[in-house]
Amino acid sequence: MMKFIATLGVAALCVAGLGAQSAQTETKSKITVKDGKSMTVTGCVASSANGTGFVLTNVADKTGALHDYILVSADSELSKQIGHRVQISGKATDRGDGKVKVETKSKTKVEGGDDKETHSQAEVKNDTNGAPYFGVDSVKMIAATCP
Repeated sequence: MMKFIATLGVAALCVAGLGAQSAQTETKSKITVKDGKSMTVTGCVASSANGTGFVLTNVADKTGALHDYILVSADSELSKQIGHRVQISGKATDRGDGKVKVETKSKTKVEGGDDKETHSQAEVKNDTNGAPYFGVDSVKMIAATCP
C-alpha cells in the first residue's frame, strides 16, 4: 500500500511539472507577388468558393473588361470590402512571369524550456487552369454595392 501511495505521489509530481510548462506560438506570414506586372483595376470583392480567401470579380482596367483574379494579401482589411466595388493597385501574375511567394515564421515560447523558431518559404507560379493571382498593394472603395 505504501509503495502504491509513493508511486501515485511521484506520478502526481510529474503531471504537475508538465502542467506548469506552457507554450505560446506566434505565426507571421508575408505574401507577395513577384515578377508580375503592376496594374490598377476595378472590380467587386467576393469570398472565394472555399471561404478562405478573396476574389475580384467583374474586373476591368482602362482598356476594358478582364477576367477574375484571386486576391493575394496578408492584410485582413479585404474582408471589409466584400460586396463593394473597389479600385485595387498591385501586381498581376498573368502579366509576365508572376509568382506568389509565401514566407512564414513561427516562434514558440516555452515557459521553463527552449524557445523554437521555424521558417518556411513557398513559391507558386501562376496556374493557367485557375484564375490568376493579384497581389494587393492598395484598395480604395468606389461604390458600396456591386452590379
